[in-house]
Amino acid sequence: MLYSATGDEITAAQLYPLLVLRSAVFVIEQESLYQDLDGRDLLPSTVHLWWQPDDEPHGYLRLLRDPDGTARIGRVCTTRQTRGTGLGALLMKAAMERIGDEAAVLESQTYAQRFYARFGFEPAGTPYLEDGIEHITMRRPAAG
Repeated sequence: MLYSATGDEITAAQLYPLLVLRSAVFVIEQESLYQDLDGRDLLPSTVHLWWQPDDEPHGYLRLLRDPDGTARIGRVCTTRQTRGTGLGALLMKAAMERIGDEAAVLESQTYAQRFYARFGFEPAGTPYLEDGIEHITMRRPAAG
């Protein structure tokens, strides 16, 4: 089941397992030591989207607003067991429905560029290292 909550609506009981999932994927699996808690999870403008068919979330992403108002997608992750099932695409489709025709940006791990290209994102700039993993900024222009 797909859930969503803004930063000022999400409960501690909902957010905690999402933080566990993010940590399991980005910190433990990818061995990337970084400060995940960045002060943006509880902002009213942040939207959390997650797939939770049972007791634990299986996939997650969050939508943010940059200071210039641009929509930003981040922290896209799925459990190891659900990768390749289309869950990431389901979450991205839900995010794109919320964003609508607006421009959007994300920071992709370089191996995932083709995945995000399916949603209209194009590389913007050159690859860079972030927390020991190669990333690239990707942008989707506003429609129309």
